[in-house]
Amino acid sequence: METLFLLLSGAAVLVMVYALYSALSLRSKIPGGKVKSAWNLLTSLITMFTIGYLATPFFRLLPPEVKDILVGVIFLAGAIFVVIVIKLYFKIIEDLGL
Repeated sequence: METLFLLLSGAAVLVMVYALYSALSLRSKIPGGKVKSAWNLLTSLITMFTIGYLATPFFRLLPPEVKDILVGVIFLAGAIFVVIVIKLYFKIIEDLGL
């Protein structure tokens, strides 16, 4: 079971590193204003998630109370991320006049 956990964690880290690279690559192509500020916030959250994913192999060493708090923070940040993505799409659609 531990091997499966490490394989899944490793795959998740690779996906998050790719997502972070993609977000940083697009940063210079995004015009200013609300879309740029939303993109910067998304990039910050992706950075936070990447750091969190890199730490997951060490979660086994943490006390259960600390793990619970970290999982709660990750869930909250994930929910905020989803809201920001949806609002960003609305802003883009609005700017396109659709």
